[in-house]
Amino acid sequence: MNKLKLTHALAIAGLALGMGHAAAADWAPTKSVEFVVPFSAGGATDNMARAIQGIIAKHKLMNQPIVVQNKAGASGAEGLLDIKGTPGDAHRLVVSSSGLYTVPLATGLPFNWRDLTPVAMVAQDEFILWVNSDSPFKTPQDYLAAVKKEPGKFKMGGTSSKREDQIITAMVEKAAGVKFIYIPYKGGGEAATQLSGKHIDSNPNNPSESIAQWRAGQHRALCLFADKRSSYTEKVTDTQSWADVPTCKEKGLDVQYQMLRVFMLPGKVQPEVTKYYTELLQKVVATPDWKEYVTKNALKSTVMVGDELRNYLGKDEQNHRQIMKAAGFMAP
Repeated sequence: MNKLKLTHALAIAGLALGMGHAAAADWAPTKSVEFVVPFSAGGATDNMARAIQGIIAKHKLMNQPIVVQNKAGASGAEGLLDIKGTPGDAHRLVVSSSGLYTVPLATGLPFNWRDLTPVAMVAQDEFILWVNSDSPFKTPQDYLAAVKKEPGKFKMGGTSSKREDQIITAMVEKAAGVKFIYIPYKGGGEAATQLSGKHIDSNPNNPSESIAQWRAGQHRALCLFADKRSSYTEKVTDTQSWADVPTCKEKGLDVQYQMLRVFMLPGKVQPEVTKYYTELLQKVVATPDWKEYVTKNALKSTVMVGDELRNYLGKDEQNHRQIMKAAGFMAP
């Protein structure tokens, strides 16, 4: 091959390679995308998934529709195994929480978050100790003093067993030297309803799961399980904002807990697929609608992608392992 022909061949090869890269970078869904929520409808994860579904549709951030599917069986195990069982599927994402670790650790489920492809953490949830507004308890000290007097009488409700809500309950029991009857429900929405009906005495719901009852005057927020108060100062009830809720530590109960909100693809997807959804979610969290959502629900707007996210997941998993081991929640 002479020099001219060789140059021409290399130019064509370079053009083809460039077109290949462009095609990969321009990947987009070719059919509807499924958001798998491994929890019941009405809970915080479900509410967030549907809010993001609405933001994507409103701002036309994707050409294909999104379908939210609730797969809440076995405390979230059904949803996790479902997404694990579709490796390479570019049209399904699981919208999960710390259940990524708590469910396998508590049950021995053959699942590890490393089986999936991390896309983005979009927020972190904080949790509040709630009681019914008709109860006489105005502070966590009042409530815990009553619980201490009659161990095993007071009922704490929460989402599922050996997950975030029961982990917080166990942390409170250890820190305050008290004992609750823990009642597991399918989701935070149900736990909020049960508290309104006085079937339980308290729950550790996150703000978004109890905001309607708080605004309606049915629930009282005793304290926030965080190292500092919420930054949201806009009034939610007639008299209170999220920032008005004291931390539990302020009130002598040194218990803190935060839960991630993360999107994961199945394993073995192509890098351009991960890139597409990472950029999509970064567009979502840049909208005023998302800012309004996190403000209303008192979420911590914490965005992580790539190696930073993977490192965080590894550390958070280890933290949960230690907490659950101390609580006796680990599978044999």
